[in-house]
Amino acid sequence: MTATNARRVLLAAPRGYCAGVDRAVIAVEKALEQYGAPIYVRHEIVHNKYVVQTLEKKGAIFVETTEEVPEGSIVMFSAHGVAPVVHEEAAERKLATIDATCPLVTKVHKEAVRYAKDDFDILLIGHEGHEEVIGTTGEAPEHITLVDGPEDVDKVEVRDPSRVVWLSQTTLSVDETMETVDRLKTKFPLLVSPPSDDICYATQNRQIAVKQMGAEADLVIVVGSQNSSNSKRLVEVALGAGARDAHLVDYAREIDEAWLEGVSTVGVTSGASVPEVLVEEVLEWLSQRGFEDVEIVKAAEESITFSLPKELRRDLRAEASSLVED
Repeated sequence: MTATNARRVLLAAPRGYCAGVDRAVIAVEKALEQYGAPIYVRHEIVHNKYVVQTLEKKGAIFVETTEEVPEGSIVMFSAHGVAPVVHEEAAERKLATIDATCPLVTKVHKEAVRYAKDDFDILLIGHEGHEEVIGTTGEAPEHITLVDGPEDVDKVEVRDPSRVVWLSQTTLSVDETMETVDRLKTKFPLLVSPPSDDICYATQNRQIAVKQMGAEADLVIVVGSQNSSNSKRLVEVALGAGARDAHLVDYAREIDEAWLEGVSTVGVTSGASVPEVLVEEVLEWLSQRGFEDVEIVKAAEESITFSLPKELRRDLRAEASSLVED
């Protein structure tokens, strides 16, 4: 809390787009340029209303099932990943596929396949019904048991307590996941951990920044959509770090002026699928209400980038070489 009545904003860094989201959104844009509209996308490419609506205006069509895509069309798989059965469905419908699954999600899929092959029971920590969890489970359904938080641990049963491993959804709360892992280890002392932490670097960095910010902020505003797991976790982390109040909004216009009652310090951050333009609108909204002093709370530097999906790279290369030949 501040000792003075000065109104200030603490702006988290890093925030917004992670490398996987950036890659997925650019992949849709490049596919539209390369092949023309429409490009079908199975599920929202990333969990953000503004991004989805912007891409729809450019000619992307978002569908929930493979059956909705006309035979012979192009379909892109979202950053959250899909189960192997979805690839089979696409092949049956003679669809050209572009796989925009985040490489960090692909890593978890490969871990699931490898441990299933070695006949481990896999305890997947994640939220039931989330696209990423559905995709990972589909890699080894007979071997995977979903553990939806620490309170789920008591009912977990395995075939052989000496052959059990945990994996996780990439966008969870780091603290809650480790609490779940600790409980699982108490129940299964021989529990194996994945070769490297499954929770993605961007999710962790954004949570660290919010922890630092939340300790000083009266109110934290997280820009992000309700179906964004990592954005919702940022609200929880802010409250856990000591913020008096925290809210998730898609747009600045959703902020309630009543939230500013008695507030001198506002923390602002955004989920990993949120473009910076939406954060700028929130800062402008706050500035108009006297919160003009903006301080950056920096938790980490991010320099990771991912190359475009291989199918898209191949066709872009082919086009570039044909232009050279011409």
